[in-house]
Amino acid sequence: MNNSFLSACKGQNTGRIPVWFMRQAGRYLPEYQRVRRRHSFLELCKRPDLCAEVSLQPVEILHVDAAILFSDILIPMEAMGLALEFRKGAGPVFPEPVRDQRALARLRIPEPEADMPFVLETIRLLRQQLTVPLIGFAGAPFTLATYVIEGRSSRNFLLTKKMMYREPALYHEILKKITACTAKYLTAQARAGAQALQLFDTWAGALAPEDYAVFALPYVREVLAELRRHTDIPLIYFANHGATLLPTTSRLDADVLGIDWHVPLATAISLVNAAEKPLAVQGNLDPLALFLPARQLETRIRAMLDAARAAHGYIFNLGHGVVPETDPESVRLAVDIVHNYQRPVQ
Repeated sequence: MNNSFLSACKGQNTGRIPVWFMRQAGRYLPEYQRVRRRHSFLELCKRPDLCAEVSLQPVEILHVDAAILFSDILIPMEAMGLALEFRKGAGPVFPEPVRDQRALARLRIPEPEADMPFVLETIRLLRQQLTVPLIGFAGAPFTLATYVIEGRSSRNFLLTKKMMYREPALYHEILKKITACTAKYLTAQARAGAQALQLFDTWAGALAPEDYAVFALPYVREVLAELRRHTDIPLIYFANHGATLLPTTSRLDADVLGIDWHVPLATAISLVNAAEKPLAVQGNLDPLALFLPARQLETRIRAMLDAARAAHGYIFNLGHGVVPETDPESVRLAVDIVHNYQRPVQ
């Protein structure tokens, strides 16, 4: 087993910098496209054999140091009782969003083994085949709430923020249910065999810091606290567009903090290191930097790795996911650059 990823999560420097990519199993890989052409996205998410196959693809093709479960952050919301559709050109859609007490009352807290067994079976299948650690994941409560309230992706989160400001009691009741679901779901993933868990707060950066502190942070803390009660595996928190939130998120009870590309890595590390409990960091190459010519890409990555020497622990990743138009050879090159980088063992 290649444990460099888990060692970095614990702040241990093994001399080899681990690398994996958000959305590493996905549309940029021809191997994934061949599977996807035969199945709808939701069908793919609910077939453990297919999920395991596409989760393994980047490990075998790119030689990354960790695999991440192939699924979608909205699967638990469907299990809560919401109809979920993926529409061409619109992405995920909830035809009956949650905007009042009546809709809230219909939401239930699912039992992962009974309501999402396909996710847990995928984890079990992957653990039988992988030679690198497996990362499980879920969406963070605020991010999930935006989809549930808006009914789809949004540019300005108008309906979510109106509810936050004008109907805070309703908003917080929705978040409480989503938080309970998320904590139970991630705990089940750990019990099934996930070796680390990442909480994706994709839309956290849409909040001003003072709003994040009231409308998102307490629920992130609750999920992390619940996981700490049930598992000792590494916990990763990633807030996309979260540079303004670093003074707060760097003090979470996580093991690793994901960093997006809107802040220099050295600046992020400095903020994280100033916390009472320094966290390992993960990130933060701009996903579109993978379109750079090879020499320029190497220069960019090596500068990041130099800066990362100051980190308590470091995992190379992008500042968000691989975009579908990316050449797989550029992703493979990035992996090779990281693996060939030499740093002193402390």
